[in-house]
Amino acid sequence: MAAKVTPLSPSSLILQSPNRHHLIKTNTNTISTATLSRLAAKNKPTSIRCAATSTAQASPVHAQPQDPEDRVFNFAAGPATLPVNVLKKAQAELYNWRGSGMSVMEMSHRGKEFLSIIQKAESDLRALLNIPDNYSVLFLQGGATTQFAAIPLNICKPDDSVDYLVTGSWGDKAYKETQKFCKPSLIWSGKSEKYTKIPSFDSLEQNPDAKYLHICANETIHGVEFKDYPIPRNGILVADMSSNFCSKPVDVTKFGLIYAGAQKNVGPSGVTIVIIRKDLIGNPQEITPVMLDYKIHADNNSLYNTPPCYGIYMCGLVFEDLLAQGGLKEVEKKNKKKAELLYNAIDDSNGFYRCPVEKSVRSLMNVPFTLEKSDLEAEFIKEAAKENMVQLKGHRSVGGMRASIYNAMPLAGVEKLVALMKDFQARHA
Repeated sequence: MAAKVTPLSPSSLILQSPNRHHLIKTNTNTISTATLSRLAAKNKPTSIRCAATSTAQASPVHAQPQDPEDRVFNFAAGPATLPVNVLKKAQAELYNWRGSGMSVMEMSHRGKEFLSIIQKAESDLRALLNIPDNYSVLFLQGGATTQFAAIPLNICKPDDSVDYLVTGSWGDKAYKETQKFCKPSLIWSGKSEKYTKIPSFDSLEQNPDAKYLHICANETIHGVEFKDYPIPRNGILVADMSSNFCSKPVDVTKFGLIYAGAQKNVGPSGVTIVIIRKDLIGNPQEITPVMLDYKIHADNNSLYNTPPCYGIYMCGLVFEDLLAQGGLKEVEKKNKKKAELLYNAIDDSNGFYRCPVEKSVRSLMNVPFTLEKSDLEAEFIKEAAKENMVQLKGHRSVGGMRASIYNAMPLAGVEKLVALMKDFQARHA
């Protein structure tokens, strides 16, 4: 128990002095350290505290839950759930990263410590996706939405034509943004069918002069996912992979450019990853801002300005975790098992639950579904929340429910959701 000396200033201070002959001053008192030492000796304190006269006490600091059982199952579309072991490792390293004496949050982005972090993150990502040496990996900011403009600015001239195959809201947003910077053609849109399918590639009427063909590999809102990819007639294939990035193996060489926001499958919000063939870098439009110029970022190894350091560090931990699981083939097996369990529950409900997406292109990551009795949907979401299953409400543009079951969603989370679905149906069918 620390000795208390009163009266003191309202500022409560822990007082320590290497020299017992020094005087310690507060706003209202001058106290000899020798006097403090004599007072303290009576109670053999480990520290000497000058207590304020105020009776107010600091709120206790409670430890956060450590066991996975203490966490909710978070079905949010992004930012989304992260692996528990990754979070625990980040927690352990937060205050003092690997003996450096500082947190990753405090590091200079040009210091040797952070350079080792970003270099390993890139190396592990290259290993996961088998990215060839003739592709650059960029860690950027601004979200995938910023890339809607950056891509045409870097790859096209104002009069160049490009093709867009739109299978959902994000592909549509990308198409509309591109109209400001070149001449895009909408070669197919699923909007009239409420974005529930992907067309036959043979039926696509591609522009022979198109610089690229753009797709959104997985539509987060509508739950439509490409299982194979179209071959551009002339140019390159560009894909927004934000919501299925690193969820399965991908042949990077089929693409000229892949981009993804990290916050759904590989990290927290704030990091955007671009994988681009090197021969596509270096010929931007004159109006291209410096921060959207791929060459600037490639030449500076994603360190032209201060990058989202902590987010990149977290992505690196996720990449380590995916490699430890056996790579993306093993990760895909787990994702297929979770998705199959959930879709079977929907399909076997005799219409009580419905998924509008054509079965052949249903997403492994984002599962939208509705109730036959739509007035029960709010009650279902409420009951799920009581059972520690959160963020199941569908996107505001489509309604219903949506379960995002990214890499980090454990099988137990999907099993618990399916159990609730069956119980809810038994009580309300």
